[in-house]
Amino acid sequence: MAQKVFFSVSMSLDGFIAPESPDDLMGQQWRELQQWIFPQRFFRENLKLGEGGEEGRDNDIVRETFERTGASVMGKRMFDAGEQMWPQEPPFHTPVFVVTHTKRDPWERPGGTTFHFVNDGIETALERARYAAGGRDVRIAGGGATILEYVNAGLVDEFSIALAPVLFGSGIRLFEGVDASRVALEPVRSEPSPRVTHLTYAVHPR
Repeated sequence: MAQKVFFSVSMSLDGFIAPESPDDLMGQQWRELQQWIFPQRFFRENLKLGEGGEEGRDNDIVRETFERTGASVMGKRMFDAGEQMWPQEPPFHTPVFVVTHTKRDPWERPGGTTFHFVNDGIETALERARYAAGGRDVRIAGGGATILEYVNAGLVDEFSIALAPVLFGSGIRLFEGVDASRVALEPVRSEPSPRVTHLTYAVHPR
């Protein structure tokens, strides 16, 4: 299988993937959006939240997403929020490339995650991530603005959405500002579960 660039996010029914303020990332709305993933056995084990947890298709999808990912790319906003919330052993266990204007030495964490800070654009970050992934796929981890940059640049091959039965009303929309004239989507898979609906699309130039 050829190496792919993908993203995978949870999204509310009205199209939001996060609250507007980073201070609300652990708030009630965000917890409701992500509530499908917290009980999953693989997620709990990966974050060392304790034994047990649910098994089933949701759990399989969490595990498959992790296993296909050889490296990740994220924006500075997501890194800044995550730096405060991730445990000492972050859940990536692979190289992570942070697109930023801030110069900083690589930050190595326990468990195999090293954050590399890339100061010369999304293409360079992706090139480095592709190399580091060693044949596995590259995940654009977020946040929304970074995902959109990669979509609009034609650099995303596939994406998955866990569509949650939650309404935000406001926040960060996944596709706010997308260049729809350049992006065509092909349905790949639709899988309902008791908690969310998993939607997967291939991305093609229009």
